[in-house]
Amino acid sequence: MSNRQEEALPRPSVSAKAALRFIVFLGIVSLFADMTYEGARSVTGPFLAILGASATVVGIVAGFGELVGYGLRLVSGYVADRTQCYWAITLVGYAVNLLAVPLLALAGRWEVAALFIILERTGKAMRNPPRDAMLSHATLQVGRGWGFGLHEALDQIGAVLGPLLVAGVLALRGDYRLAFAVLGISALVALGVLVAARLTYPTPRDFEAEAASALPVDRGFPRSFWLYMVAAALLAAGYADFPLVAYHFQVTGLAAPDWIAILYAFAMAVDAVAALIFGRLFDRLGVPTLIPAAIISAFFAPLVFLGNFPLALIGMACWGIGMGAQESVMRAAVAGFVAPERRGSAYGVFNAGYGLFWFLGSSLLGILYDQSIPWLVAFSVIAQLVAVPVLLVVRGEMAARSS
Repeated sequence: MSNRQEEALPRPSVSAKAALRFIVFLGIVSLFADMTYEGARSVTGPFLAILGASATVVGIVAGFGELVGYGLRLVSGYVADRTQCYWAITLVGYAVNLLAVPLLALAGRWEVAALFIILERTGKAMRNPPRDAMLSHATLQVGRGWGFGLHEALDQIGAVLGPLLVAGVLALRGDYRLAFAVLGISALVALGVLVAARLTYPTPRDFEAEAASALPVDRGFPRSFWLYMVAAALLAAGYADFPLVAYHFQVTGLAAPDWIAILYAFAMAVDAVAALIFGRLFDRLGVPTLIPAAIISAFFAPLVFLGNFPLALIGMACWGIGMGAQESVMRAAVAGFVAPERRGSAYGVFNAGYGLFWFLGSSLLGILYDQSIPWLVAFSVIAQLVAVPVLLVVRGEMAARSS
């Protein structure tokens, strides 16, 4: 074969390898980032309780943090698309997100701790839409479900290590403040790797430079996108945030403080495996992949809030499966609804709606916990199962749109 013939052949493996390296690079950033803030989140519920907060306060703080953490993504995604400053917004967001964690060591009142918790979520809101938009370009080369699933799996390795580190500090020293301070080390590592990623891959959009989009750039999002948001909102509303779960373990004595962090690490490990499995299934089956995940995750509330320790352990596995599917498949699906030029905005809009219902659901679940745990369980299960028929409608809409 001549050199000219060799040059004429397409070489997708080169681009795919570069894209995969970029995904892994950002996955390592997420590994150390999750080690930082998920380590903190594994004990923020008990920490707030020690500082005098009630279950209602814990639910509202956790929910409001998620509202801020998702709601501001609407602005972040829009600004990223308008300015094309994807890297700059991502860098600033990660800095705010991660440096808020060691500051928790300075909190002497639950109000101050709540401020730092919300600040951490604010940073995450800033960096997620531009980061996911950059990731979406690279995942086109390796399969969107697999690419986002791989990123989520690396992400969740950090989410396992962080709570285990916190559990170790609590077991040895019993000091929440020391645990938060130690997490500052992984925060600095994550920021260092992120800067290296920026220098190595300054223009991730190049991964999708030759992909022709059949979707209009100057029109609104398709109906299937909004229906998909409804399904995601229902799942978010019925999903208890871990601080409330940890609060339950703390006040009932179902698990010791160090075991609470270990249970969270266990759920994150399940999350990582589920992300890879459901991500690969998404590349074959599409949006319906979320249906079995929603059914499985609906079991977590009765198992965790009504069961003994062995049942709670199974419930945390269900919780992890739901989170893994949502964090991989949901992000992968959004990229398929819109053109690349509007992807930052799409992630922002989607995450804002998701966060709003996460806040409303978390707040309601916190209130129900103080009033009636069976009602909490009933709401959680029903909200998640109602999402299933909506996902079936989304599948029909997408099938009709592609025919």
